Amino acid sequence: MRIGLLTEGGYPYVGGEGGVWCDRLVRGLDRHEFDVYAFSTGQAQEDAGWVELPPQVQRVRTAPLWTAEEDGVVHGRRARRRFTEHYGELAAALCAAPEPGTAEKPLTAEADRFANALHGLAELARDEGGLVAALRSEQAVRALESACRAPGARRTAHEARVPDLLAVADHLERALRPLSLDWYEQDGLGAVDLCHAASGGVAAIPGLLARHFFGVPLLVTEYGVRLRTHYLTRPDASPAVRSLLAAFHGLLTAETYRAASYLVPGNAHARRWQERCGADRAKLRTIYPGLDATPFTHVGEEDRPEDRKGREKGEKGERREKREHTEPHTLVWLGRVEPAKDLVSLLHAFAEVRAAEPGTRLRIVGRPSGPEGEAYLGHCRALAVQLFPDEADGPHAVGQNPVSFEELGGPGAETTADVHAGGTVTVLSSVVEGFPVGLIEAMFCGRATVSTDVGAVVEVIGGTGLVVPPRNPRALAEACVSLLRDPDRRARLGEAARARALELFSVEQNVAAFHGLYLETVARTPVHRPVLDADGDPQPFAAPAEAHVAGHWTEPTPRAVPTWAVETPEPVTETVR
Repeated sequence: MRIGLLTEGGYPYVGGEGGVWCDRLVRGLDRHEFDVYAFSTGQAQEDAGWVELPPQVQRVRTAPLWTAEEDGVVHGRRARRRFTEHYGELAAALCAAPEPGTAEKPLTAEADRFANALHGLAELARDEGGLVAALRSEQAVRALESACRAPGARRTAHEARVPDLLAVADHLERALRPLSLDWYEQDGLGAVDLCHAASGGVAAIPGLLARHFFGVPLLVTEYGVRLRTHYLTRPDASPAVRSLLAAFHGLLTAETYRAASYLVPGNAHARRWQERCGADRAKLRTIYPGLDATPFTHVGEEDRPEDRKGREKGEKGERREKREHTEPHTLVWLGRVEPAKDLVSLLHAFAEVRAAEPGTRLRIVGRPSGPEGEAYLGHCRALAVQLFPDEADGPHAVGQNPVSFEELGGPGAETTADVHAGGTVTVLSSVVEGFPVGLIEAMFCGRATVSTDVGAVVEVIGGTGLVVPPRNPRALAEACVSLLRDPDRRARLGEAARARALELFSVEQNVAAFHGLYLETVARTPVHRPVLDADGDPQPFAAPAEAHVAGHWTEPTPRAVPTWAVETPEPVTETVR
C-alpha cells in the first residue's frame, strides 16, 4: 500500500509537533510505502533538517507555510473573473456562517457553498499555475468587503473595517497557500492509495484536494483538535477578525470531517470536541498515541521492595525491607515548568505531606518553557525556600532543602526512567493538561501516581492511580500520604498501571490499530486509477466496472434466506368504537 502522509510543522523535520509518533508509525509499518508531504512552519525548522528516514519513505516533498514567493502567474480576464466568483463565494460563506458556540455545526447550505468555493479555487490554481498573486491582490480584499456588506451577513462581519479586512485577507492567503502547490498530479498525490493527515486544519487541505481530483480516501488524526486552538488564539483581535477567522476554520473543519473516511481522535477529550464540531460518530476511531516502553522496562520490571513484602523471606529480601524502612520517601514531579502545571499548589500540598510524613522529599525535574516558565520557576524556588527552611542534622552540618529543582541529564536525573526509579510516588498537579505523556511514562515504570482531574488524565489512569480535584492542595496531600503509608497498595496500583499502559499506550498497539484502519479504508474505497501489467500497459478488465461506482453492489452480498425462515410480524388491529 502506498500512503501519502500529510504533516504540518512536524515529521520529517527534527523538531515539531507530532514528529515522534509519525516516525514510530512509519517505521512500524515497514511493509508499506510512504510519500511524505510536509509543511514547514519557520526557517529555523528547515535549517534544523530532517530526522533519519527509513527506506520505506519513497518520496518527501515540502513546502513552507511561513512564506510564499511570487510565482509570476498573471491571470487573464477570464481567470480573474473565475477567481472573483470563487473567492467571493468563500467569503460569503464566512459571513453567513453561524457564530461559534451558537450551533453545533455550520448550516448545510453554507458548508456546501464553502466546499464548492474551495474546490473552485483549487481547480483555478491547477489550470493557471497558482494563486499567490491573486490571494494577495486588491481584488481579494474587495471581494471580501462585498461579502461583509451584503444583505444577510452577520453583524460582526458587517462591522468589519479596512484594517480588519486586510488582516482577514492576509490570514486567508496564508491558509490557502496549499492550493497553489504542484502536488496534485497523477504522479503526485494521485498515485497514493490513501492520504493520512497527521492533524486537521491546513495539513488536511492536500488530502481534501487529492480526494476531489483523484478520489483518494482521506484519514485524519487529531491528538489535539486544531479548531479548538483557533478558538483560543487572537484574543487581542477585533470581534470582526475573530468571527471571520473562526468561521473559516469552522467551515474547513466541517468539510474535512465530511470528506474523511475515518477520523482518529487520540483520546476521549478530542473525540468529544470532534463530535461537537460536527463529526459523524460512525467515522470516529479512537487510537491512543504510541509510546516506546523499552527505556522504562528495567524500572517497570524490577522487583521492588514493596512488591516482595510478605512473600520473600530470604536474606536479600530482608535487606531490601530494611532499606525501605530507613530511606526517606520521595515524591517525583516531571514535566515542563510553566504556570499551567500549578507547582505552587504542589509545594503547599508538600508542606502538609511533610507534616504527616517527616523526612519525605520532593523532586521537581524539568526545564522552564520560555520566559514565562523562567519567571514561574524563580517564583517556585522562592516559595520552596520560604516554606521549607534548609534542614541540618547538627550544628556543624550543612542544611539541605527537602525540595530539589533539577533538569534531565543532571546528577540522579539522567533519564526519565532514572527519575521515576528514584521516586516512591509520581505526582501530576496541572490545572490544564491535554494527553499526559509523562503520566504514561510513570505507568510504564510501574509507579503509583497521584494526579489532578484535568484533560485526559482519568481516561489514561483508568482506576490505576489516585485522582483529586485541581487547585486543591489538601486533597493532593491526603492522596500522597495515603500512598506513602501503604506500600502494598502502591505495589498493586503500580502493577496495574504498568499492565494498562502496555495494553493501551504502547507503540505496538498504535501501529497495529493504524495498520488495520488503513486496510479497512482502502478495502471500502472504489478503484480510482487503472491497474497496469508487468510492461506498464493498462489492464482495462482488471477490475469490474461496478468497482468504479459506489453502490450496493460494492458491499458484500448477504446470504440468501428462505422466505419461510423470515419472521413476519402479525399486523396489529385496533377495534374502532
